[in-house]
Amino acid sequence: MPQLVAKGVTKRFGGLVAVRDLDLEIEPSSIVSVIGPNGAGKTTLFNCIAGWYKIDDGKIEFEGQAIDKLRRDQISRLGIARTYQNIRLFAGMSAIENVLVGQHHFLKTGWVGAVLRTPAVRVEEEKAHEEALRLLQFVGIRGHGRSQASELPYGDQRRLEIARALSTQPRLLLLDEPTAGMNPAETRKMTEFIRRLRDELGITILLIEHEMRVVMDISERITVLDYGEKIAEGTPREIQTNPRVIEAYLGRGAAQAGTTVSDATNEAAASEA
Repeated sequence: MPQLVAKGVTKRFGGLVAVRDLDLEIEPSSIVSVIGPNGAGKTTLFNCIAGWYKIDDGKIEFEGQAIDKLRRDQISRLGIARTYQNIRLFAGMSAIENVLVGQHHFLKTGWVGAVLRTPAVRVEEEKAHEEALRLLQFVGIRGHGRSQASELPYGDQRRLEIARALSTQPRLLLLDEPTAGMNPAETRKMTEFIRRLRDELGITILLIEHEMRVVMDISERITVLDYGEKIAEGTPREIQTNPRVIEAYLGRGAAQAGTTVSDATNEAAASEA
């Protein structure tokens, strides 16, 4: 049984159809990438799954339960977490405080207990602090727990955002361009880390990523969007040579010339360098 099912999902913004009649199935403990040119509807799809946008048509189910009419906090409690293309940390708080914020779903302390500092409250806070340290250790930044989030290096801020998402105990993690702005060495480390999330924690990963080398290296399945529509779906090998995908990225001439998606990405990277 698929863990996530989107059926006929459509999202409109006035006269603009950002996602059109989209079908998508994600298997448990898999790594799936969503790719496509800028403006293809990738982040809009993430926002629909996570509850930031309400869909206009279709349905979205997570582990057999409809979620398309739920609030964001309800979807989070069910086990879906996400990160953002532009990092959204609490910049003025420490790294460990950012992770603690993500645990609020599981804390039972009320305002009376917090004011009186009862033994139960202190025990709960201690456990939450230990869990936050464990997550910082897992993502590789435990030594920066007291550092202000805004003072962390860019790569560590990315890892902190993932640690905060992990603190909600997700079974499905939506990663929106996790390697954006990273150098090649940082990108390799992030790719390995994403594998660890799946292999060691059993978390399903749904990934938006423009770095095609990462996509082809890490994905088991790839869904390709263009102008809000799904134009292809398959394994990395199938997607690399799909004429519709090549045309969407580079135009009809490149598709007719037999250029692959990876070739195109390598050429673009070389020209930027």
